[in-house]
Amino acid sequence: MNAPLTLPNGKATYEVRGAVAVITLINPPANGYSHEMMRDLDEAIVKARFDASVQAIVLAGAGEKFFCAGADIGMLGAVDPAYKYMFCLHANETLARLEHTPKLVVAALGGHCVGGGLEIALACDLRWARKDSGKCGLPEVALGVLPGTGGTQRLARVVGKSRAIELMVSGRLMSYEEARQLNMVDEVLEAANDAAFLDSVVARVQAWCAPHKAPLAVGLIKRAVQSGLEMPLDAGLTLERELQARLFASADSKEGIAAFNEKRQANFTGR
Repeated sequence: MNAPLTLPNGKATYEVRGAVAVITLINPPANGYSHEMMRDLDEAIVKARFDASVQAIVLAGAGEKFFCAGADIGMLGAVDPAYKYMFCLHANETLARLEHTPKLVVAALGGHCVGGGLEIALACDLRWARKDSGKCGLPEVALGVLPGTGGTQRLARVVGKSRAIELMVSGRLMSYEEARQLNMVDEVLEAANDAAFLDSVVARVQAWCAPHKAPLAVGLIKRAVQSGLEMPLDAGLTLERELQARLFASADSKEGIAAFNEKRQANFTGR
């Protein structure tokens, strides 16, 4: 395990635990995101992409009370519309980079996850929450704006159009248990505190890394779904075939097929 690296703007850290990169958002007291935080998140995502030792990513928030409370409202009140547009544009690009990274990304939701915080989580492949640690939702309507960091698009893809509209128009917050019922959250885990919760998430994600699973296959399954569902079916199937061809040429594919035929446990290496 490497010591956490603080990113240049001081709004996120990057740490490698085994084969998992842990990116932690930091902005007390509520981890509200600013352009500086998005720049740090952007850099951390690219770092994880190029880090050959990293096979999966966990995104967390510092402290017990908040994963992320959304955009820094004080900042939004102090800047002009042109800055706000560029801020939203860069945030959208950053979350698209997270979504397109060919490594599994799990959001570890300890504490409240509201507004832009939930929009960040929705750009992750999976969302696991600590039981009774907070609420989630998209309350931007109370500010006279819409969820502008991908929320209108990603939430609708997760829960359907009419339910997404209802949740955003009402702006109501809900428990993670209710969010689980709506498929906004994939797992609700019990943990004594946020540190224990993060340890549990990382351990579970490690089980999807080598040697237990073939991380290239895990990452390209993610890419096939994230990109393929935005295409017509024929194009999605073409993408699937191309990704499958890459996997057939991998050492892990040869190992997996050999292990199956030899009736033994596969020992994947991530190559």
